[in-house]
Amino acid sequence: MDLNKLLNISTLAGKIMLESGAETYRVEETIVRIGLSFGVDDAESFVTPTGIITSLTKDSTTVTLVRRITSRGVDLNKIDLINNLSRQVQAQSMTIDELNTELINISQSDRYSAALTLFSSCAAAGCFALMFGGNIKDFFAAFIIGACIKIVSTVCQKLDINSFFINSLGGGLCAILAIILMKLNICANLDKTIIGSIMLLVPGLTITNAIRDTIAGDLLSGITKAAEAFLVAISIAVGTGAILSLFLNTIQS
Repeated sequence: MDLNKLLNISTLAGKIMLESGAETYRVEETIVRIGLSFGVDDAESFVTPTGIITSLTKDSTTVTLVRRITSRGVDLNKIDLINNLSRQVQAQSMTIDELNTELINISQSDRYSAALTLFSSCAAAGCFALMFGGNIKDFFAAFIIGACIKIVSTVCQKLDINSFFINSLGGGLCAILAIILMKLNICANLDKTIIGSIMLLVPGLTITNAIRDTIAGDLLSGITKAAEAFLVAISIAVGTGAILSLFLNTIQS
């Protein structure tokens, strides 16, 4: 058995999961499970939100690999597929090459279509506006703003723009569009519309994973994710607050 090949493949599985928003403990479990399934004497994995360290030992030979994680998103389908794949490897025979092929197919698999993602974002923003006490006008206003935020965020991500700037831009765009729609009498409650639309930018999964990792004892990962969520919240507040302050000063003058 090629120990280095197994090391790279098991780390690839963890890399895909971590980039898709998986918890650190789940990534570590998956890497260790794959390694032990192929008969290594010992498998260890240390995962943080920005990196993976994997070590495999077989017949007194130890190999170690460090993999840097530079991008993170949310794709629960990939997490589920790899989680199930690792359990299949544990339960039945599968060659390393077959596992590698499956992982490559999963990593290259298409996410939901752009149109469906856009519509879902719009609907989510509108429904949040209703949930926070808005009316039907606020729903449609948040629906429109949600579309704009999603389009701008997607374009900025493709251009590799800093996430702090993207969230600040999204917050500012949300505020200024809500003000414009209110002037056009499309929006009834400015606060409800802004809050509903901003929910698209709130890092809900990151906050949840931060709490989960901290409770599980993964303090480094928990603190890192909590800090990331805090910075995202600040960036949203900066963008939204700047536009609202400018708007309020203009009205008062």
